[in-house]
Amino acid sequence: MPILKQEPNLHPATLLADYLAGTSETGLWWAMYTRSRREKQLMRHLLASEIPFYCPLLSRRYRSPAGRVRESFQPLFSNYVFMLGNADQRVSALTTNCVSRCVEVSDGDRLARDLEQIQRLIGTGAALTPEARLLAGDPVRVKTGMFAGFEGLIVRRENETRLLVSVNFMEQGASVLLDDCQLEKR
Repeated sequence: MPILKQEPNLHPATLLADYLAGTSETGLWWAMYTRSRREKQLMRHLLASEIPFYCPLLSRRYRSPAGRVRESFQPLFSNYVFMLGNADQRVSALTTNCVSRCVEVSDGDRLARDLEQIQRLIGTGAALTPEARLLAGDPVRVKTGMFAGFEGLIVRRENETRLLVSVNFMEQGASVLLDDCQLEKR
């Protein structure tokens, strides 16, 4: 089976910025929990139906058994696609046979801020590590370097200091390796 090129994972392209600026469509944020490995199928349906959505994707490079370097794009948060829409658009997503359950997000502004920060972090091109079930840590802000301005929690693992940027609604996120000297306590 051929590896597909990266497909749109954010529609419209300015969804998060417009929502945070108050200029986007009105509606509720929904966390669509998909059936196994159906995230991209749901995104294709939402794109074709012009329904706003976001699903953070990470690039994964590996070697095939024949020795060729392959690249695939996998969701940062397995089984989740975030949709902004009304009741009719929600029903349209539910009828795709891709969604296992649908959860209304109570604090849409916070979710949009968290997702926008995740999007910017992915945009840096740094190697990210998915993180699940977050533990409490020191809240920090990066003061220097290419990650200046990012906020998150400190995670220490195997003598490494990592900045954890999270989506609090899901208790999941991504981390990136940093030096202690780049951080300041919030």
